[in-house]
Amino acid sequence: MSQLKTIGIIPARYASSRFPGKPLVDIEGKSMIRRVYEQATKSKRLDNVIVATDDERIQAHVQSFGAPVAMTAEAHQSGTDRCAEVIATTPEFDIAINIQGDEPYIDPEQIDLLVDCFQKQEVQIATLIKRITTMDVLFNPNIPKVVIDHSGKAIYFSRQTIPYFRNAPSQDWPYLHTYYKHIGIYGYRTQVLAELTKLPVSSLERAESLEQLRWLENGYHIQTAETSFETLAVDTPEDLEKLLAQKKPQ
Repeated sequence: MSQLKTIGIIPARYASSRFPGKPLVDIEGKSMIRRVYEQATKSKRLDNVIVATDDERIQAHVQSFGAPVAMTAEAHQSGTDRCAEVIATTPEFDIAINIQGDEPYIDPEQIDLLVDCFQKQEVQIATLIKRITTMDVLFNPNIPKVVIDHSGKAIYFSRQTIPYFRNAPSQDWPYLHTYYKHIGIYGYRTQVLAELTKLPVSSLERAESLEQLRWLENGYHIQTAETSFETLAVDTPEDLEKLLAQKKPQ
């Protein structure tokens, strides 16, 4: 293993339209952001983990449990932009991992799997995918799908089910092809991350509302790695209720 210095960055916004104050919500005695941070620090591949926020309430809370936190601009449109601001002030890192702040039980092995993608020198950006096994996921437009080439590079991401089987009923599709959903954690070489934030919104990104299509349209390659772990993201109060009902272990 080459010694690539890697930082995990957890973007955290207070002003979520679907769940305001989400990072501070209590999940079995600890805040969501604290659970994400503590899971991330269990990674064997990260040299540092930091929370990036634009809200003083989140900043104060993160400091209260002893974690590093960076105050970033309110104007950022995405977690990618927030990560890039952190990297601009920490040039010693080679790789940045953008860890979703709404997955309180993220498995550290997923982070390690993503970091390991960068052992290949040609990898610019990396993300995770998971095999789709149920019809409701396969045809849910809220769950982005991805098609990959033989080396695992992403060809395209879509909210539609891709590929489309022209001469087969949709209920047979899972038996005719291996379908993947996208797991929304990213890794970037830090110089690439700085370049991505300078790109204008692209037509495909605008159509699908998927940020990563901007990168593909501009010629960047996204390496994927397959995970078997299921993610438990909290986008709404209803998602939180479902998560708590599963009674995840401490």
